[in-house]
Amino acid sequence: MDVEQQGRRQPFASDRDIRPDHAGWPSRARRLIEETHALCTSWLEAPMRLCLGDIEQRFYSLAERSRNHLEQQQYLLSRQLLLQQRGSIERRFIEGVRQHFSRLGSTPAVVEEAEAPRRPLELLDQTEHEQTVALDKLVARGEARHGTPLFELGYRFAVLVGHPPLEGADLPLGPQALAVSFRDASDPLELPVEHRLLMLQSFDTAVVHSLASLYETVNEHLRSDGILPQLRAFPTPPRVQLERQPRGPAAETAPASMRQPTTPAAAPIAPGAARSDSIAVLDSLREMLAQHRAGQGSLSYPSGARAATPEELQLALDALQLHVTDVADQAQRELRSAKALREELLTQLNTGKPAGAGQTHLTDEQGDTVELVAMLFEQIGGQLQRHGNAHSLLGDLQLPLLRMAVADQGFFNQREHPARKLLGTVAEAANDWLDGPDGEADRSLAAKLNQLVERARREPPSTGLYTSLLADIEHHLGLLNRKAQIAERRQVEAMQGRERLEQARHRAAELMAERFERCHPRGLLRTLLERAWSDVLALTLLRHGEDSEAFASRLRITDQLLGQLPVNDRSLLLAEVEAGLQQIGMHVEESVQVAQRLLGIPASAPAASDSATVTELALKLKQHQRLGEHATADAPAPEPPRPPAPPLEPPEQRIHHRLRQLPFGTWFEFIEPASGRVTQRKLAWYSPVSGNSLFVTRRGLRSEEITLEQLAHEMARGRVREMPPARDNLLDRAWQALTSHLRQATRPHPAAWQGGA
Repeated sequence: MDVEQQGRRQPFASDRDIRPDHAGWPSRARRLIEETHALCTSWLEAPMRLCLGDIEQRFYSLAERSRNHLEQQQYLLSRQLLLQQRGSIERRFIEGVRQHFSRLGSTPAVVEEAEAPRRPLELLDQTEHEQTVALDKLVARGEARHGTPLFELGYRFAVLVGHPPLEGADLPLGPQALAVSFRDASDPLELPVEHRLLMLQSFDTAVVHSLASLYETVNEHLRSDGILPQLRAFPTPPRVQLERQPRGPAAETAPASMRQPTTPAAAPIAPGAARSDSIAVLDSLREMLAQHRAGQGSLSYPSGARAATPEELQLALDALQLHVTDVADQAQRELRSAKALREELLTQLNTGKPAGAGQTHLTDEQGDTVELVAMLFEQIGGQLQRHGNAHSLLGDLQLPLLRMAVADQGFFNQREHPARKLLGTVAEAANDWLDGPDGEADRSLAAKLNQLVERARREPPSTGLYTSLLADIEHHLGLLNRKAQIAERRQVEAMQGRERLEQARHRAAELMAERFERCHPRGLLRTLLERAWSDVLALTLLRHGEDSEAFASRLRITDQLLGQLPVNDRSLLLAEVEAGLQQIGMHVEESVQVAQRLLGIPASAPAASDSATVTELALKLKQHQRLGEHATADAPAPEPPRPPAPPLEPPEQRIHHRLRQLPFGTWFEFIEPASGRVTQRKLAWYSPVSGNSLFVTRRGLRSEEITLEQLAHEMARGRVREMPPARDNLLDRAWQALTSHLRQATRPHPAAWQGGA
C-alpha cells in the first residue's frame, strides 16, 4: 500500500468544523479568510507530501551510509516512526495552520494566554535550543526570500481584521507560522535532535522555498476582491545596482531619471564578496558571451531592422515548436545548437513579411538566452549515455524550456526554479532508470516521462505548470525508489540469513568433528549425524543460541547417540530424535523409522517393521535436502562458485583494508574485459566475519556476490573501480562545464600575445 496515500484528505474548506472561526470577524472578512484558508490547505498538500517523502529518503540514505549498526538502527527507527505517523503529522500540521488563521484579529495578550498552558516555564534544554535556533534561521531565510509578497499579505490581512500590518507569527501564511505548525506537528515523534533538524531542513526545501506561488495566488485573490487593489511594495534597493543605459547616441544625453534600473536579482556583487548564488553564474556567462562575440565580430543587422518584442518571440517559439512536432512527431528529435535555434527563430519571426519590409531580429538579451539554453542542453547531453531515451526526451524539452527561460528570468536566477529542477530530474531519471544497464526499462516511468514532456510542449510556460510537473515526477520517482529499497532490503535480509545459517552449520560441523575424533561411528548412525542431526544442531543454534538450554539438550542427545553419555529413558530419547528430524523437514514416517532403527526399538506398527531396511534408510538420509538448500521458484539461480582468490599482495591488502571501512551504499563500476561494458552496482551489504559482500542494481535486485578479497583483487587489476560520491547533480555539473567551456573560449591565445609583442 502506498504510504503517501494514508494521510490524503478532501479539501479542508468543505468541512465546516475545521474552518477557521473568530467571533469578531465581519461577514465579508470571514468569507475571504475562509477562502484563503481553503486555498492554503489545498496548496500545502503537495509540498507537505514531498517534504515527508524527502525526510523518509534522507533517513534511509543516512542509514545506508552509517558506519555502525547503532546509528543505522536509529535512522531506520526514525524512518519507521515517520511512516507510521505520517498521516497524523499532516493532520496536526493542517490543524496548526487553521489555529493560526483563527487567531487573526486577536490581541497578543489573548494569544499568549491561550498558549501559556501548552508551554509551561522550564529550564532551557540544549535540544530545544538547537531546534529553536534552526527554526529561527529557517524563518529568517524564508522572510528574506519572500519579502515583497509577505509585505502585501500583512497589509491586506490587517485590513480584513482591523489591525496594524501583520508580520511574524501573526501572519498565518508566513514562514514563521508554518514552521511552528510543522514543528508542533512533529513533536509527538520521539526523535533525536539531529533527526528533527533534518526534518526542518526538508521542510525549508520542500515547502518554504516554494511559497512564492501561494503568496502570489492569495494576493491576487484578495486584490481581485477589492482588498487594497493599488497596494505596491517598495523594498529597499540593494546597495550596489547596475543601471542599464539606453543604446544609441542618445544614451549619453539621457537624464538619469529616464534610466531604468535593473531588477534586484541582476545587481552585481561588490568586488571581494562571496558569490555562491546562481545569478553570479548567469552574469559571468553573459559577460563571457559578450567577450566571445566581440572577439568574433559583433552581429550586424540590416538597416531598418527592429528588435523582437517578448510577445513576438513567444509566438515564434510556439510556431517553431508546432512545426517541429508536425515534421518529426514520431522520430527522435536531436538537440539544436545555438546557431540553428537562432536561424530558425529569425525565420519564424520574419515569415510572411513582404519583400523590402524591415526585418525583425533578436535583442542581445534574447540572443544570450537562446545561446545559453542551447549550450546548457548540449552540456547535459554530453553527460548522458549515447543513443538512449534521455537524448530524445531532452530534444523534446529544449523548446518548452527555452520558452520558459525567455518568459521568466528566474530560470537563470533561481537555483530552485521548478523548470530547472524539472530539467535535471528528467535527465537523471531517464539516464539512470531508462538507459541504465539493468535490463528492460521501466515502462511506467517511460510513460510518465513522455506524458510530462507532452504537457510541457502543449501548455503555456508558467511556474505553476512546472511546479505541478516536478511534483508529479518526483512522486513517481519516490515510488520507484521505495520499491528498490524494499527489494534491496529483502536481498540483504536473505544474504544475512544465509550468512547466519552458514556460520551455524560451520559451528555444528566443528562440534560434530570434535566428537568424531573421540569415537568413530559407522553405518546408519554416522550418516544420520553427518546428514541430518548436524542440521538439527545448526537450526537449534540459530533459534536459541549456543549458550541456551535447548542447544545443550541437543548436544546431550548427540553424546547419548554416540554412547558418550548413558541413556536413562530410551522412549524420551526416541521422541527427541523424532522431533529434531521433523524440524528439519523430514516426514513423520521417515523420522520414526530412522529413530527406531537407530535405537534398536521395535516398531509399534507391524506393517512398519519391515517397511525399510537400514540401507534404504541411509540412502534416504543421503538424498534428504540439507538445511538452507530449499529453492523457490522466484529465487535467482545460484552463481557458479568463484575460484578462490590468490593471496593478497601489498597493494591489494591496502585496497582490502579500505573496503572493510566503506559504508553500505557505496557505488562501484564493474568493467567487462572482453567488451569494455561498464555496469554500476551498489554495495548493499558485506559481512565483517566472512568477508562476503552483496551488490545490487539500481532497482534493488541481486547482481554480484563476491568476497572482499576477490573484490580487492579485481580492483587491483582494474576490472572494478570505486565511484566517488557525486557532490553535484547532473544539472550543476552541466553548468560548471558550460562555464569552463566559455572561459576557455574567451581566454586569449598565446600566439596572439606573441604576435602583438
